Amino acid sequence: MKVGTDGVLLGAWADVSSAHSILDIGTGTGLIALMVAQRSGAFVTALEMDVEASKQALENVERSPWNEKIKVVNLSLQEYDSLMKYDHIISNPPYFNQSLKSPKEGRTTARHTDTLSYDDLLKGVVRLLDEEGIFSVILPFSEKERFVTLAEQYNLYPARITEVLPTPISTPKRFMAEFSFQQVECQQKSLIIESAGRHQYSDDYKQLTEQFYL
Repeated sequence: MKVGTDGVLLGAWADVSSAHSILDIGTGTGLIALMVAQRSGAFVTALEMDVEASKQALENVERSPWNEKIKVVNLSLQEYDSLMKYDHIISNPPYFNQSLKSPKEGRTTARHTDTLSYDDLLKGVVRLLDEEGIFSVILPFSEKERFVTLAEQYNLYPARITEVLPTPISTPKRFMAEFSFQQVECQQKSLIIESAGRHQYSDDYKQLTEQFYL
């Protein structure tokens, strides 16, 4: 599993400035966990159900400058329990509901909702999120209405949404959303990734991700 734009976007966009405890659901090889550890003073629990991916995450964490701030846990969200409530939960969840599955089991687990449905994800968030906490997620834009409506059924309300466009003339392909248990006016923005051709990144994208690209 290579470093993907979705993970980079969410890891850079999520507001973790005041977080003390962060749960990364479905950490994969640890990308988002490492990014939010770099950006905050929080202790990060990186949750991953796939054995091989969790081993890679642990290796990446141990080789990083933030190894004392991150704990990799090889469990599914459904199995995981904690006496502590997290003040920020973040996830780049599986979302290919109907697409052709990969012959590689690890990639199938990472990319399909068979093992973590939206309902299961939201149930876990409600169970583990502090009452004043924040939940941040990235999903395909086509899932926006469905996911926001479902989240509200769990008393999670959008506070900030950014629609992600590959180019200025594209339709949105992803959306990033921040939810909380408080109902507030939702801030809506858009982000263009490439403004002038292949690998010609927009100023907004470069500013967002400048801490992470060499």
